[in-house]
Amino acid sequence: MDAERASGFRYGQRAFLVQIRREGAGTWLIDPEPFDDLRIIDDALEGVEWILHAASQDLPCLSELGMWPDKLFDTELAGRRAGLPRVGLAAVIESQLGFTLAKEHSAADWSTRPLPEPWLRYAALDVEVLAELRGQLAALLEADGKLELAEQEFEYIRSSPPAEPRVDPWRRPSGLHQLRDRRQLAVVRELWREREDLAQRRDVAPGRLIPDSALVAAAKAMPGTVPQPLATKGVHGRAAAKEAPRWLRCIAEARKLTELPPLHVSSNAPPPPRIWAEKDPEAAARLHTVRPRVAQRAEALGMPVENLLTPDFLRRIAWRPPAEITLDSVTEALVDLGARPWQVEHVAAIITVAFLDPDPLPQKGARAEEAPAG
Repeated sequence: MDAERASGFRYGQRAFLVQIRREGAGTWLIDPEPFDDLRIIDDALEGVEWILHAASQDLPCLSELGMWPDKLFDTELAGRRAGLPRVGLAAVIESQLGFTLAKEHSAADWSTRPLPEPWLRYAALDVEVLAELRGQLAALLEADGKLELAEQEFEYIRSSPPAEPRVDPWRRPSGLHQLRDRRQLAVVRELWREREDLAQRRDVAPGRLIPDSALVAAAKAMPGTVPQPLATKGVHGRAAAKEAPRWLRCIAEARKLTELPPLHVSSNAPPPPRIWAEKDPEAAARLHTVRPRVAQRAEALGMPVENLLTPDFLRRIAWRPPAEITLDSVTEALVDLGARPWQVEHVAAIITVAFLDPDPLPQKGARAEEAPAG
């Protein structure tokens, strides 16, 4: 199974092509646009394992079409768990099957109709050998004793609920940290909302109207007349000039607001580790102790440390550990954070021991002893 989107061209992340290859049935390329959904296809695949590469990217858009797997095998995640150095589809196919996969249309606008025949061939090839690749990777994982933990990962992705909508999505533009005035933040918010509404109505990617950087540049300059936005450095995009009155109206509305957005939003995330020693030396000692031990365990398992345990999980439990540190309480905390059973099995005891007896923090400004002269 695979799906092609039109990211960067159309609004949202919906699928514009669905590719299915099933042994005995051949390869099917389905244009979902004329249909309300593809539930009839989902019904035909009841009880069947879906093989996807980077499933977390494609499952959301397939879900919008009424499609969801009863069982999943993710070839990208399998490659990660197997310790492959590169896990892109082309790289995994080349390393495991010896084929070279063309990727010349990977950034194409898949909303184009009719789709050119070379694009269709390219899309079909993306699912041509996925079943064979799945067999090779499963054998590799089985040989390393990692197949069961990989299957836990696949099931975690398959059974996870959709991500919660992001709070204040207008805060996403890079460069927003440059703004130190709440009025300027209000300008970005009004511009972002207007751009989002216009993009949705025109079915075009918001960044193709005006890029995020232009929102920040306009907020810095706060132009008041039509010629000013066009003369403002950084304000550009296909709709910058044509829709200039629209953007100016947003800026004017932001100028009149009495309730302004806060500069920062509250978060339950830990602060950056670099300031832990100052804010909470005990938490800093816990993190200083546990990080290398978890990394050592990951190395012994032959996988990147972030695959053994999500770094954010480790920071969170080090910053705010259970009130009473025991193997059971640490296990419960890891499960609550979202760690999978195999991860808990490998790291819970390591974390418990590290938290019960943390190493002292290095002294600030301490340096290694110099070797004696001569």
